[in-house]
Amino acid sequence: MRGRMLAAAGVAALSMSGAAWAETESLREALAKTYGANPTIMAQRAQLRATDEEVAIARAAGRPQVSATAGLNRDLITRNLGRNQSDLSVGGDVSLPLFAGGQIRNAVRAANTRVEAGRADLRATEGDIFTEAVAAYMDVIRDRSIVQLNENQVRVLETNLQATRDRFEVGDLTRTDVAQSEARLALASSTLATARGRLESSEENFRRVIGDEPGDLQPPPPLPPLPATPEQAVEIALANNADLVAIAARARAAGFDVASARGERLPTVSAVSSTRYFSALGTADGGSVGVVPNSSTSTGIGLSLRVPLYQGGAAGARVRRAQAFRSQLIEQAIGVERLVVANTRAAFATYQAAREAIESNTIAVAANELALEGTRAEQSVGTRNVLDVLNAEQELLNSQVALVTARRDAYVAGFQLLNAMGRAEAEDLNLDDGPLYDPIEHYERYSDSWSDWDDGPRIAPVSTRTVEPGAASPVGELPGANSRVTEPPQ
Repeated sequence: MRGRMLAAAGVAALSMSGAAWAETESLREALAKTYGANPTIMAQRAQLRATDEEVAIARAAGRPQVSATAGLNRDLITRNLGRNQSDLSVGGDVSLPLFAGGQIRNAVRAANTRVEAGRADLRATEGDIFTEAVAAYMDVIRDRSIVQLNENQVRVLETNLQATRDRFEVGDLTRTDVAQSEARLALASSTLATARGRLESSEENFRRVIGDEPGDLQPPPPLPPLPATPEQAVEIALANNADLVAIAARARAAGFDVASARGERLPTVSAVSSTRYFSALGTADGGSVGVVPNSSTSTGIGLSLRVPLYQGGAAGARVRRAQAFRSQLIEQAIGVERLVVANTRAAFATYQAAREAIESNTIAVAANELALEGTRAEQSVGTRNVLDVLNAEQELLNSQVALVTARRDAYVAGFQLLNAMGRAEAEDLNLDDGPLYDPIEHYERYSDSWSDWDDGPRIAPVSTRTVEPGAASPVGELPGANSRVTEPPQ
């Protein structure tokens, strides 16, 4: 009877009922922590901000370029009868490109298109990290359930062993029955130790991805409706997958790079202006020629034309290189498309298989419960032996573990399918931990900046660390790395 009650407790753990998790952490909270402090996501945001600056750099090439020069000189040795002369010269130059063969225009277009690719990369990174976080979350739930089931199994086998020894003492069972019970208990203890080790590994992986210790985890919410066929899933993925959007944008940007490289063979026209001031600092001496003025000023304005006639083959090489890079990206786009199709179909198949496994294992658990109860009853009247009971208990445990694993696999595969279809991003998950990161804000602030002296916000880490305070690590020597700080302004 005690064994039956313990087995029932194990089955209750399988159901992962929400009633026992009233004040615990939900999957949405875990994903919000991941979104706000995962280093991979934070690094990808920084990468996107760096890509935004490529637009400002490309636009700067089409703006006025202003420079100033100044010089102070004094003659140390003179070969005439005049005195040593000192002079001061100050000048300023302004240049404005009027025509550059399309290089500037196409460079700006390429930079803007790469910003589109960078935003898609950020979406893809968020989806991949969310999928990893979901897997880590479900791994902890699965492994905790498996540990609990194995603990229940050890307690059942300890009870069985004690009962077997008692019956052996009165001559009702043999020494072989006792040995079988001892062996099965030892095997169960070994399996429990392995399960606990796997649980610790899962909890550390949870900490790595989400950045916090796993508390009591609630069952995950139901997944949104998924496509009924793999063809429907692939159709959605081809339209929404962020990796496909990113590689397609990079291929388009490479086309602008080709046009920009071709522009290097065309003439460039610039408007130029210069101003010069010269002062002899009162040391000018006209000698026999006459009076030389001590200062002069000149200002000029005009057009500058540069016509490249021959560049040693470099211009053609740069065009061919740009075309080769574009060809590479086009081929990579097809490869990414293949990968997206394969991942979508694989996730759909895994999800369907796991759902079928859940149904089968649910039936198996119920059947093994009845079989165990009947085997124990038959063993009590002498028609079954101890080994039959032990085998029935092991089969029940195996089916319970398989059910827990199938539930984890189904949920993770379903989320992987959502990610492949481009539907596992922050906007799709209804995260409650503040406003979502806006990748456009930094672009709008800096992409058209004219200032040479705006260095942007102070660099400070946003991700949470998982080492103990005071632990020796080179990372701890980085500015601000020892504490959680607010993300720098965009």
